[in-house]
Amino acid sequence: MTKMEKMKKLLTIAFVALILSGCEKDDFIPDSSVVVTPQLQIKNSVGIKLETSFVSSEVSMNVKTEFGGNVTIKIFDISNRIVSKENVTVKVGDNILKVYTSALPVSAYRIAIYDDKDNMLGITDFNKIN
Repeated sequence: MTKMEKMKKLLTIAFVALILSGCEKDDFIPDSSVVVTPQLQIKNSVGIKLETSFVSSEVSMNVKTEFGGNVTIKIFDISNRIVSKENVTVKVGDNILKVYTSALPVSAYRIAIYDDKDNMLGITDFNKIN
């Protein structure tokens, strides 16, 4: 292999590694280390609640259901267009998730959960701040 071929191979590997490491989505990630604090408590048997309605890069969220299985979490912008959508597996009761919003522009948003038949289980609003 020539020096040029070796350099191309190294650059290709570095480029692929850079692409893969930069592929972070605004995920809804289960956070088992967080307990249900008073800010996240939901009195009803089903619902959604954010720790705070002013979010910079991430926020804890409680998704409470009466069933275990898949739910869809959608974030809507001020024009009611879906800007993020993800399926998440939940258990019966409280499910503490982290919502990462760093890719969203500063604005007002609405976040909702839906069952597998697309019935809305809960909805709440939040404001993305710097």
